[in-house]
Amino acid sequence: MGKAQLKVNAAIFVDRDGVINELAPDPLSGKLESPLDPEQVTLLPGVPDALRRLREAGYAIVGVSNQPAVAKGVVEMRLLESVQARVLELLARDGAVPDAFRLCFHHPGGLIPELTGTCDCRKPAPGMLVDAARELGLDLSASWMLGDTDSDVAAGSAAGCRTVLIENPASAHKRSGGARANASAPDLPAAVGLILGPTAIS
Repeated sequence: MGKAQLKVNAAIFVDRDGVINELAPDPLSGKLESPLDPEQVTLLPGVPDALRRLREAGYAIVGVSNQPAVAKGVVEMRLLESVQARVLELLARDGAVPDAFRLCFHHPGGLIPELTGTCDCRKPAPGMLVDAARELGLDLSASWMLGDTDSDVAAGSAAGCRTVLIENPASAHKRSGGARANASAPDLPAAVGLILGPTAIS
Protein backbone atom coordinates (compact mmCIF):
# COMPACT_ATOMS: atom_id res chain seq x y z
CA MET A 1 0.00 0.00 0.00
CA GLY A 2 1.51 3.33 -1.07
CA LYS A 3 1.58 6.60 0.82
CA ALA A 4 -1.26 8.01 -1.26
CA GLN A 5 -3.51 5.21 -0.05
CA LEU A 6 -2.39 5.64 3.54
CA LYS A 7 -3.11 9.38 3.61
CA VAL A 8 -6.37 9.64 1.67
CA ASN A 9 -8.32 11.00 4.64
CA ALA A 10 -5.62 13.38 5.87
CA ALA A 11 -5.13 16.99 4.80
CA ILE A 12 -2.61 19.75 5.00
CA PHE A 13 -4.45 22.99 5.77
CA VAL A 14 -2.41 25.95 4.55
CA ASP A 15 -2.78 29.64 5.28
CA ARG A 16 -2.45 31.82 2.16
CA ASP A 17 -0.76 35.19 2.68
CA GLY A 18 2.76 34.91 4.05
CA VAL A 19 2.81 31.16 3.46
CA ILE A 20 1.78 30.66 -0.19
CA ASN A 21 2.26 34.19 -1.48
CA GLU A 22 4.17 37.32 -0.51
CA LEU A 23 2.61 39.89 1.82
CA ALA A 24 2.01 43.47 0.64
CA PRO A 25 1.93 46.85 2.45
CA ASP A 26 -1.47 47.60 3.98
CA PRO A 27 -2.82 50.98 2.74
CA LEU A 28 -3.95 51.97 6.24
CA SER A 29 -1.31 50.63 8.64
CA GLY A 30 1.66 50.30 6.31
CA LYS A 31 2.33 46.86 7.79
CA LEU A 32 2.76 43.84 5.55
CA GLU A 33 -0.61 42.16 5.19
CA SER A 34 -2.74 40.40 2.57
CA PRO A 35 -2.39 41.77 -0.98
CA LEU A 36 -5.42 43.80 -2.05
CA ASP A 37 -4.66 43.96 -5.76
CA PRO A 38 -3.90 41.02 -8.08
CA GLU A 39 -0.86 42.88 -9.36
CA GLN A 40 0.69 42.45 -5.89
CA VAL A 41 0.41 38.64 -5.91
CA THR A 42 3.73 36.79 -6.03
CA LEU A 43 4.21 33.20 -4.93
CA LEU A 44 6.88 32.58 -2.32
CA PRO A 45 9.90 30.54 -3.43
CA GLY A 46 9.45 26.78 -3.58
CA VAL A 47 5.72 26.82 -2.83
CA PRO A 48 4.40 24.97 -5.91
CA ASP A 49 6.94 22.18 -5.54
CA ALA A 50 6.16 21.86 -1.82
CA LEU A 51 2.43 21.57 -2.50
CA ARG A 52 3.02 18.98 -5.21
CA ARG A 53 5.12 16.95 -2.77
CA LEU A 54 2.23 16.90 -0.32
CA ARG A 55 -0.20 15.75 -2.99
CA GLU A 56 2.19 13.04 -4.17
CA ALA A 57 2.37 11.84 -0.56
CA GLY A 58 -1.41 11.44 -0.60
CA TYR A 59 -2.52 14.46 1.41
CA ALA A 60 -5.45 16.63 0.43
CA ILE A 61 -4.47 20.31 0.35
CA VAL A 62 -6.90 22.90 1.69
CA GLY A 63 -6.26 26.64 1.81
CA VAL A 64 -7.80 28.56 4.73
CA SER A 65 -7.46 32.33 4.92
CA ASN A 66 -8.95 35.28 6.83
CA GLN A 67 -9.77 38.11 4.38
CA PRO A 68 -11.43 40.95 6.34
CA ALA A 69 -10.60 43.91 4.08
CA VAL A 70 -14.11 44.15 2.64
CA ALA A 71 -15.67 44.00 6.10
CA LYS A 72 -13.37 46.86 7.14
CA GLY A 73 -14.46 48.95 4.16
CA VAL A 74 -10.95 48.98 2.67
CA VAL A 75 -11.70 47.38 -0.72
CA GLU A 76 -14.61 46.00 -2.73
CA MET A 77 -15.26 42.26 -2.86
CA ARG A 78 -14.34 42.11 -6.56
CA LEU A 79 -10.74 42.99 -5.70
CA LEU A 80 -10.42 40.27 -3.07
CA GLU A 81 -11.92 37.81 -5.54
CA SER A 82 -9.40 38.94 -8.16
CA VAL A 83 -6.52 38.44 -5.73
CA GLN A 84 -7.72 34.92 -4.92
CA ALA A 85 -8.12 34.14 -8.62
CA ARG A 86 -4.56 35.32 -9.25
CA VAL A 87 -3.16 33.12 -6.48
CA LEU A 88 -4.94 30.11 -7.95
CA GLU A 89 -3.84 31.03 -11.47
CA LEU A 90 -0.18 31.12 -10.47
CA LEU A 91 -0.47 27.81 -8.60
CA ALA A 92 -2.25 26.24 -11.57
CA ARG A 93 0.70 27.07 -13.84
CA ASP A 94 2.79 24.68 -11.76
CA GLY A 95 0.12 22.04 -11.13
CA ALA A 96 -0.24 22.97 -7.48
CA VAL A 97 -3.84 24.17 -7.02
CA PRO A 98 -5.26 23.10 -3.62
CA ASP A 99 -8.12 20.61 -3.53
CA ALA A 100 -10.27 23.21 -1.75
CA PHE A 101 -10.02 26.75 -0.46
CA ARG A 102 -11.94 28.47 2.30
CA LEU A 103 -11.95 32.25 2.82
CA CYS A 104 -13.50 34.08 5.79
CA PHE A 105 -14.60 37.64 4.96
CA HIS A 106 -15.90 38.49 8.44
CA HIS A 107 -14.41 40.81 11.05
CA PRO A 108 -15.75 41.53 14.56
CA GLY A 109 -15.02 45.26 14.18
CA GLY A 110 -16.08 45.66 10.58
CA LEU A 111 -18.01 48.48 8.93
CA ILE A 112 -20.15 46.36 6.58
CA PRO A 113 -23.10 45.00 8.59
CA GLU A 114 -23.46 41.64 6.83
CA LEU A 115 -19.75 40.90 7.34
CA THR A 116 -19.42 42.26 10.87
CA GLY A 117 -19.53 40.25 14.08
CA THR A 118 -18.26 37.03 15.60
CA CYS A 119 -18.31 33.98 13.33
CA ASP A 120 -17.25 30.35 13.46
CA CYS A 121 -14.96 30.60 10.44
CA ARG A 122 -12.52 33.42 11.24
CA LYS A 123 -9.30 31.98 12.61
CA PRO A 124 -8.48 31.38 15.45
CA ALA A 125 -11.89 29.68 15.29
CA PRO A 126 -11.64 26.30 13.54
CA GLY A 127 -14.77 26.62 11.37
CA MET A 128 -13.06 26.66 7.96
CA LEU A 129 -11.09 23.52 8.79
CA VAL A 130 -14.08 21.71 10.26
CA ASP A 131 -16.28 22.65 7.31
CA ALA A 132 -13.73 21.42 4.77
CA ALA A 133 -13.18 18.21 6.74
CA ARG A 134 -16.92 17.53 6.75
CA GLU A 135 -17.23 18.15 3.01
CA LEU A 136 -14.14 16.20 1.96
CA GLY A 137 -14.36 13.41 4.53
CA LEU A 138 -11.08 14.30 6.22
CA ASP A 139 -9.65 12.98 9.47
CA LEU A 140 -8.63 16.11 11.36
CA SER A 141 -6.53 14.16 13.86
CA ALA A 142 -4.36 12.93 10.97
CA SER A 143 -4.10 16.38 9.41
CA TRP A 144 -1.84 19.41 9.76
CA MET A 145 -2.34 23.19 9.84
CA LEU A 146 0.55 25.26 8.45
CA GLY A 147 0.43 29.00 9.03
CA ASP A 148 2.47 32.07 9.91
CA THR A 149 0.33 33.55 12.70
CA ASP A 150 -0.79 32.70 16.20
CA SER A 151 -4.38 32.46 14.94
CA ASP A 152 -3.37 29.79 12.40
CA VAL A 153 -1.85 27.65 15.13
CA ALA A 154 -4.85 28.19 17.40
CA ALA A 155 -7.31 27.26 14.66
CA GLY A 156 -5.41 24.10 13.83
CA SER A 157 -5.19 23.08 17.47
CA ALA A 158 -8.88 23.78 18.04
CA ALA A 159 -9.75 21.59 15.06
CA GLY A 160 -7.65 18.73 16.45
CA CYS A 161 -4.82 19.00 13.89
CA ARG A 162 -1.10 19.02 14.43
CA THR A 163 0.46 22.38 13.61
CA VAL A 164 3.56 23.96 12.13
CA LEU A 165 4.25 27.66 12.66
CA ILE A 166 5.81 29.26 9.58
CA GLU A 167 8.17 31.92 10.95
CA ASN A 168 8.08 34.31 8.02
CA PRO A 169 9.89 37.50 9.18
CA ALA A 170 7.43 39.65 7.22
CA SER A 171 4.52 38.50 9.41
CA ALA A 172 6.34 38.65 12.75
CA HIS A 173 3.86 41.32 13.93
CA LYS A 174 1.16 38.63 13.89
CA ARG A 175 3.01 36.41 16.34
CA SER A 176 3.26 36.97 20.08
CA GLY A 177 5.70 34.17 20.75
CA GLY A 178 3.09 32.23 22.69
CA ALA A 179 1.80 29.96 19.92
CA ARG A 180 2.08 26.31 20.95
CA ALA A 181 2.74 24.67 17.60
CA ASN A 182 4.00 21.11 17.25
CA ALA A 183 6.91 22.44 15.21
CA SER A 184 8.19 25.55 13.49
CA ALA A 185 9.80 26.17 10.11
CA PRO A 186 11.08 29.20 8.20
CA ASP A 187 8.85 28.63 5.18
CA LEU A 188 6.42 26.22 3.53
CA PRO A 189 9.03 24.03 1.80
CA ALA A 190 10.83 23.53 5.11
CA ALA A 191 7.52 22.71 6.84
CA VAL A 192 6.76 20.10 4.20
CA GLY A 193 10.22 18.66 4.78
CA LEU A 194 9.39 18.26 8.47
CA ILE A 195 6.20 16.38 7.63
CA LEU A 196 7.53 14.18 4.80
CA GLY A 197 11.26 13.97 5.45
CA PRO A 198 13.25 11.01 6.80
CA THR A 199 13.01 12.42 10.34
CA ALA A 200 9.38 13.45 9.97
CA ILE A 201 7.67 14.66 13.12
CA SER A 202 4.58 12.80 14.30
